[in-house]
Formats: sequence, C-alpha cells, structure tokens
Amino acid sequence: MLEKLKNLAMDLWWTGDPWANQIWSSMDPWLWEKVGHNPLTMLERVDITTLPKSWQKKANALIARYEAFKAKPAMKNCPKIAYFCMEFGIHESFPMYSGGLGVLAGDHIRSAGDLKLDFIGVGLLYKNGYFAQHVINGRQTASYPDLSKEPLPIRPVLDDNGRRIIIPIPYKKETIFAQAWKVNVGHAQLYLLDTNLEQNSDEKKALTASLYGGGNKGRIGQEILLGIGGTRLLDILGKKPDVYHMNEGHSAFLVLELWIQGMQTGLGSDASWAKAKEKCVFTTHTPVPAGHDRFYWNTVNEYLGPYRSQNNLTEGTFMNSGREDVHKLDSPLSMTVLALKGSRKVNGVSKLHAVVSNEMFDGMGITVHPITNGVHPTAWLAPELADLFNKHLPQWNEKWVEADYWKKVSKIPVKEMWKTRNKLRKNLVDEVRKRVGPKALDPKALTIGFARRFATYKRGDLIFTDPDRLEKILDSGVQLIFSGKAHPADIPGQQVLANVVRFSQEPRFRNRVIFVPNYDMSMGRYLTQGCDVWLNNPRRPREASGTSGQKASLNGNLNLSISDGWWPEGYNQNNGWIIGDNRDWDDKKAQDAFDVESLYQLLENEVVPSFQKPSIWTGKMAEAISSCGP
Repeated sequence: MLEKLKNLAMDLWWTGDPWANQIWSSMDPWLWEKVGHNPLTMLERVDITTLPKSWQKKANALIARYEAFKAKPAMKNCPKIAYFCMEFGIHESFPMYSGGLGVLAGDHIRSAGDLKLDFIGVGLLYKNGYFAQHVINGRQTASYPDLSKEPLPIRPVLDDNGRRIIIPIPYKKETIFAQAWKVNVGHAQLYLLDTNLEQNSDEKKALTASLYGGGNKGRIGQEILLGIGGTRLLDILGKKPDVYHMNEGHSAFLVLELWIQGMQTGLGSDASWAKAKEKCVFTTHTPVPAGHDRFYWNTVNEYLGPYRSQNNLTEGTFMNSGREDVHKLDSPLSMTVLALKGSRKVNGVSKLHAVVSNEMFDGMGITVHPITNGVHPTAWLAPELADLFNKHLPQWNEKWVEADYWKKVSKIPVKEMWKTRNKLRKNLVDEVRKRVGPKALDPKALTIGFARRFATYKRGDLIFTDPDRLEKILDSGVQLIFSGKAHPADIPGQQVLANVVRFSQEPRFRNRVIFVPNYDMSMGRYLTQGCDVWLNNPRRPREASGTSGQKASLNGNLNLSISDGWWPEGYNQNNGWIIGDNRDWDDKKAQDAFDVESLYQLLENEVVPSFQKPSIWTGKMAEAISSCGP
C-alpha cells in the first residue's frame, strides 16, 4: 500500500477527490498542520502499518478510485493544448499561486486531467511561492518561506540520456538558462521553469524566487521566461501544440517567439504572424485598464532589443505589436494588446466582463467573447456533502452537466441537509479557533464569509460603513469571517485590510468579527464549505468573474453579492441575493452608499429571518446547489 500511496501523492489528481485531504490529515492531524498539508512528508514520517483498519479501508478506497481513473481511456480526437499561466493554484502544499487567477488555472488543469484531454500547463516554479502573510499590530507584513527544502510532487525533465534539459532564453545582451520540472495532474502535465542554476547570475536566479516579485523589471523578466522560455521548452520536448492558450497577458511574448520562428523557416513577416495567430487563443481577466502589464521603450529595448536585432527586426517592431495605436510612439507595449493582436480568438470570463472588455478595446476591431469561468466541483465539495449525495443521489459525480438530475437535491430531507450545514459550520469554527483563538465565533450563529484579494475595488470594509447598525445585525445571531491578502505593493489595499482588522479588535465586535491571516486554499475550502452566506461586494462592473461564490454554491452556501462577474448569470431569485442594482455609477461615494444600504436591508429583512427557519434555508441551499452546480 505504501508504494501505491507514494505514487498517488506524486500525482495531484488526488486534490480533486472530495475525501483525500481528510484521509491524509487523519494519519496524524497534528503533523498534517506542521508539514503544511504535504502528503509526501506525511508518508515519510508516519508508519501506516500502525494506523487503524478504518483508515486503511479509506486509503484503499482512494487508491481504487485513482486506479479506476487511470484505467479510463484518453479522449480521442482532442486538439493538443498548451495552457500558459503565471501561476497555478492546485493545493496549499504546492503554493505556486497568489489568488483567483492561479486557482482558476489549477481548476482548469485538474479538469483537463480528469477529462483526459491532451493538455499541458506551462508556468514557473517559485522558490518562495507568493508570500506568507502575518498581521502584526493590525498591519499586514510578509515573509517568504524557502519551498526548495520541502518535498514537492515534481520531477526534473530529462533528455534521452538522463540529463536535465536546459533551455536558453534571450535576456538583455545575455542568455537565461532555465531547467524544467514536471508535475502530473491526472492525465494532464504541468511543466514549470526554474532559473536557480549555477550558470545564472543572482539577478536571473531571482526571476523564479517569488511570484510577481522584483518590480517592473522583474516582471518583464518573468514574462520573457514564461512566454519565450515556455515555448522553447515545448519545442525541445518535441511537443507540437495545436493551441497555445494564454491565460492572462503574462505569457504574450510567446506570440513573438512563434512569429520569429515562422520567419526563420522562410515565411514573410505577415504570413508568419498569421500562422502564429492561428495557433493562439487568449483569456483576459482584467476589466480595469490599469491592471494590464505595460512596458515602455527603454525597458523593452533593454531586455529584448538584442533578441530583436539578432532577427533583423526594426527598432519599433516589438513595441508596435503591443500598441493599440502604432502612431503613438510614446505609448508602452501592453501585454494584453500583444495577446489580443496575436490571437485568433479572445474570451472574457463572464458575460458582463465581455461587455466591459469590448468597450475597453473598442478601437481594435477585436471581439471579446464571453466564456464564464467555472470551478472543479469535487476539489471544493465538502466530503460530508459528498457523503450525503452518495446516499440520496446515486452516480452524482457523473451527472454534473445534467440540470434536471440536480433538481433531486430538493428531495434530500430537511433534517439531513440542516445537520450537514451545522456540521460544516462547526468544522469551520473549529479550524478558525485553532488559528486565532479558542473563543472565536459561535458554531450555531449565521456565519458570513468574505475571503478574496484585498484590492480597493472589492470594498472589503464596506459592511463596516455604519458600525452601530452592523452591531445590531450581529446581535440578531450573526458573525463575520474575513480572510485574504493585499499585494505587498498595494498600500491602499493593505489599508482596507487594516480597517477590517481594526474593527475585528473592537470590544463590541471581538470574537464575532474575525480576520484569519495567511489565507490559502485550505482556508478557502473551509470557508466556502462552512459559511452560511458568501459576501461579495465589489464596485460593479469591476469583478471580472469571481469563482469563490461558485465553490460556495456547490456547498449550499448562499451568495449575497453585487450583480457582478458570474453572479448575474447564476442568480435566479431563490438561490441567494443581489446587493444593489445593475445601474452604471459615475459617483463612487453614491454607489457605495446605495450598495451598503441595500446590504444592510437584505441582512435585516431577508437573510437573518430566512436562516431562523431551517426549512426555508435548506430549500435555498438545495436551489443553490441544483442551479449553480450544473
């Protein structure tokens, strides 16, 4: 059994199994926390022969599910897909992600692996991950753990002679050398580049030190490494993708690499660009112009000028490929514009986001199509709820896209649904108490969760606009949990986070308003499974999609959200609530005032009264699962 479990731990397929985390952690709950939820370390330190037979039975069942998956045939006639992303969030023990973009990419590769598509992910391996968050004196501080000392589910990529493959990549007047690592995610593979090699200078090694580190020049270096380096890795491996999928603009330099490769074979400039474009598709995630990476002439010329000159291209060639207007010579190269120009198809991540994106890039003659983000269902589904489905919904895990089938959720008895909801809330409260203190929260109170990146437009402190009114709402049996990080360079976002922490420390809110530091995918599972209500209150239409609310819905956690991102498509009047309305605002203060009044009224008049009647609440839970799951 041990060898089978080691092989399983090396394949991140297990992260999509609803019971797997429970099985690993029950080997030794204390050690599980100490080793950062790393099953490889658990198997090194725990003698599984000493574990009870009940554990052995569950572990064997997990192995059997894995072997049954491996026995299924791969999908036939599938295009070969290379999916480039700066971050991949697959599990907290492998922290190569910062937030929603990475977690989405993780769900994409996990889903592709489950479906047995011909799918390769391409990213970077970060020695220090993103950052670990600490709250000291009410303010966020950051530290960077050394992940290279931990056993990770990665293997070096070797050539036919057993030597590590090294990829040369243009960088200023020199060359970066990168090695590659392979991660199995079911049937899919994830290749990650790493520059921590002796032949690289400290500057080049630092490119894969931390995610989104190093300022503007560090960012262009990482994006050269991802786009050009990732493309060259696939060439060396003999992979010939039919589709290069750019998940956000960070990898858009791959378009330049494909274009130049075409010209090196004798194609003319226009023909080579057309050929590269035919292979590329692009997903844009950012509805805010300031959120797109831009590099001015001096930076682009410093880092890519020699590469351009080696290929006999004129000085403005690279810049113009990423400019909306090539006649504005002082304008920067936008990675988003480069990806837009270099792709045969472009999509946004919700219907509303596509509308906003088409307005933003109206002058380019490009249509941004809506493809709404989704989540990998069983990676986020509570094992207790999966057990309930096993009892009442046979073959449920093969029926996700059958909307009529999921209407059967309403037939699950109220008592069983309510008992499960109370158990999941208690799991959450127990976890929060382990992290912040034994008096935090009430396992019976209506629990509202807010967990996401602390960017200012997400308005993390909106609910505190009228503290006295909020206090009365909490007195009616309500509590709030907040978690999330602000980027280390986002000072306004850090101030919003500090405001939330300050309110949580006020005597009248203490233990009823909680901020949980160092948000990760583990806390994300606890929150989306255990909260009763999922709060989302960005300034519309700034939220491109947002998938945490989908994870919440899968677990019968009701969304209380602005009509933004995916929620206008998911809301049906019976599966949650919409804050505010759909109007366009010019006055942010007026918008905030209108939205927070709507939020308070919904809590006072609809949310709290509904929670006090389990038959009504479980009906809404069933509607959330049956409407949003499919």
